[in-house]
Amino acid sequence: MTCMAAAGAASPAVADSVPVWVPLDAVKTTLGVDTPRVATAVPVPVVGAPEAPRHHTGDMLPTPLLPAVPIAAEIGNTLVTSPVPNLLGRPETDGEGSLGAPATTMHTRTPGAVLGSPLTMPDGSNFGLPNVTTPKLGVIAPELTGAPTALLGLALPR
Repeated sequence: MTCMAAAGAASPAVADSVPVWVPLDAVKTTLGVDTPRVATAVPVPVVGAPEAPRHHTGDMLPTPLLPAVPIAAEIGNTLVTSPVPNLLGRPETDGEGSLGAPATTMHTRTPGAVLGSPLTMPDGSNFGLPNVTTPKLGVIAPELTGAPTALLGLALPR
């Protein structure tokens, strides 16, 4: 079975984010109150190539043994609006509050691990056999970078 996308539509695998409108109409119908309107986007993570392990002179194992993997995701535009009744105590002063966050890209790297071998390189003074040594273990810390922002607003009637 094949799936064909409409002309001009982005495939979800290559989209930065998938737009989502949160349906709250049932709450308004059931309770009879004005509900907020929420529109956002679900990020689609894009995995990059892991860091290539490197071999160093004197080390038996590559560094890092478990490479960190970069991942990028775009946190899409988010807009939440809600009616704010009787701002100044009178029905004619009904307004609307909003919270908007523009799209931003977040970059992260998964943790990695560095492991030292429990054996040294072959030792000529030990008939060419490696010596036993204390293995070393290190963790490459995860990273998260980005600059999300948000704007809070209140619209009053004119």
